[in-house]
Amino acid sequence: MRMATTITTMTDAALDGPDAPADAQRTLLDLLTWTSPGWPIGAFAFSGGLEWACEAGYLPDADHALEWIETLLAHGPGWNDAVLFVHAHRAAAARDDAAMAAVAELAQACATSAERRLETTAQGAAFRRIARSTFGAHALAPLDAVGDAELGYPVVFACLSARRGVPIELALSAFVHGAVANLVSAAQRLVPLGQTEAQRILHALRPGLARLVARAFALPDGDPLDQIGGATLVADLGTMAHETQYTRLFRT
Repeated sequence: MRMATTITTMTDAALDGPDAPADAQRTLLDLLTWTSPGWPIGAFAFSGGLEWACEAGYLPDADHALEWIETLLAHGPGWNDAVLFVHAHRAAAARDDAAMAAVAELAQACATSAERRLETTAQGAAFRRIARSTFGAHALAPLDAVGDAELGYPVVFACLSARRGVPIELALSAFVHGAVANLVSAAQRLVPLGQTEAQRILHALRPGLARLVARAFALPDGDPLDQIGGATLVADLGTMAHETQYTRLFRT
């Protein structure tokens, strides 16, 4: 006897609708799903410029890899993505579509190179496609007017988190950890690092991640343009140099 299984989009009140209250288990399952390899955004294909940094000799070992990622987290794209995430989450929670559109536009303006833009939009568009398939066509309604080529990854992740009722601190922690874990995974293949070294780096990054989340969570509701900024010029230039790198494993 054959048993047929039908997969349908979740539309019941407990799993759909803006700002739906989230119990602890559902929140955890959502965040684990969105940051897992099973949520197909293709994060494994991007190195955030690490591939160039390794070829240029900036990351000869685990200590240098830790320092590089730590700096990106506190003073580079890690911080800027956190700022964008916070304001996008607040806009979605307040159902302020104008504010959401402004944050989405700013996210594109913050891309310091063509490859950084590619990385954030490719993952953002993929995230939205699977979210719509899973939660319904209107799962990300505040971003419906934003095209795939203009949709930043932190913005769409924050929007779905808010609409699913996931508290901003938890959502931001999961997002930042996922981004950092992807960089460490890239470093494993590029430096290269062993699995134990990679886990030691992730563990060592925890205090910096916690500081970043606390700092971003405390941001006022003013213009996010006044709150972004970075000091990782070599890394930014590296994403530009990667475009013409002779041998490449990663898209960025």
